[in-house]
Amino acid sequence: MSSSPRRWLFVGFPILTFCFIYYLFRLPESNPSILNNSEQLAQPGGETILVGGAEAGDKTSPPPPKEETLEEKCGHLLHALDDVMVVIKTGATESLEKIPVHLRTTLQCVPHFAIFSDYEETINGVRTYDVLRNISKTTMNHEPEFDIYRRLQEVGREGLTEAEWGDDTNGPLGKVNNPGWKLDKWKFLPMIDEALEVMPDAKWYVFLEADTYMVWPNLINWLAHLNPDRQYYLGSPMQIGETLFGYGGAGIVLSSWTMNLLHEYQMETKEDLEAMTAHEWAGDCALARALQDVKVDLTWAWPMMMTSRPWEIDHFSEGYGRQPWCYPVISYHHMAPKDIEEMWEFDRSFFASGKNALMLHADVYQKLIYDGTFSARDDWDNLSGIQIDFATGTIPTVEVCAEVCARNDECLQYSFNYANGVCKHASTTFAGVATNGTQSGWITSRVNKLLRAFQSSCHEVQYIFD
Repeated sequence: MSSSPRRWLFVGFPILTFCFIYYLFRLPESNPSILNNSEQLAQPGGETILVGGAEAGDKTSPPPPKEETLEEKCGHLLHALDDVMVVIKTGATESLEKIPVHLRTTLQCVPHFAIFSDYEETINGVRTYDVLRNISKTTMNHEPEFDIYRRLQEVGREGLTEAEWGDDTNGPLGKVNNPGWKLDKWKFLPMIDEALEVMPDAKWYVFLEADTYMVWPNLINWLAHLNPDRQYYLGSPMQIGETLFGYGGAGIVLSSWTMNLLHEYQMETKEDLEAMTAHEWAGDCALARALQDVKVDLTWAWPMMMTSRPWEIDHFSEGYGRQPWCYPVISYHHMAPKDIEEMWEFDRSFFASGKNALMLHADVYQKLIYDGTFSARDDWDNLSGIQIDFATGTIPTVEVCAEVCARNDECLQYSFNYANGVCKHASTTFAGVATNGTQSGWITSRVNKLLRAFQSSCHEVQYIFD
């Protein structure tokens, strides 16, 4: 019995030795892990198989698409905007809500921009700058608008009251009950000097609100026709008293010549300009007053620069002797973050094909606004403006409102508010806005007829140069 293990040793050892030698010589050939996914093995007969990759008929998912580079995403915009300085003006009560959408959409292809605010912070990796820091101590201590500013600098947003966080209706005199809005007027003149400090050699300076949308390819095309060494002050016209000014919400564009002229004037008259601003309720009006002092007049840029959203614009009627249809779109105002997202997607798609050099108001209406039917909508106001008074004894209903519109050949749309029983008509057409308790409808055949009459009307692009 004691010799049995020894016999197994003599039998088993040669077998184990043979297996070890066989494995040693076979290992390099049979281990695919030493090959990269791109390496190939040639097989007898000339057939080549890929080791570590997908075989024919493999059901595995394809690799994720390659992420676009900034150059691929933005194309010529990066280079075309290289001489343009863009400023977005905001404040602590709105910046966290309104700035992030710009950083992931409209500012992606802008090489030179700054965000000016009343509160320095970092939003999604981008620094905002306190544009009010150089206002004189005398003015800050004397003017009541700076109370909210001082608390922001001392304790941050935690120092704001509930009323200061709240918004206010934007009426004829602005948001008069909103402290952040009232402080905002002090930013317009200081941001001239601040923008020059950031980029002194720009040819154009574009000033936007946080709820402004800018169509960059159209802006570039427009500015290419203008000389930055001339006194350009471009904006959509507004008026307070005798002062005509460019409406800040639609964007303001100043040439380098105008910027430097105004900068020199501010250095000489800083105290006087602060005193003037204190007596104005709108900062864009104060800016215009300073520009008038140096003899720079506003170039009326409506309807290229608009004061409202694309869904609220009458694309068919005239204003200031102009009709939007054949003009390029430069800007929109009152754009909520979701509006900016939607417009950005449309904007990118429109220019992506390379077939479209300009986006006209006609393009926006036909490809974004109009859905082909304009079917009746609940909780929607299509912004009809003419109130209809019914005969005594008539009970106002949406059906009666629609019927009266149908009998009037000039009526294209109607709205009915259930709360107050008000019926309104319009002889033009809007898309409108969501509004609870209002139903809107359109006479689709008449809208289509109007559209056909305009579709071939743009024989040439209409621009504003002076």
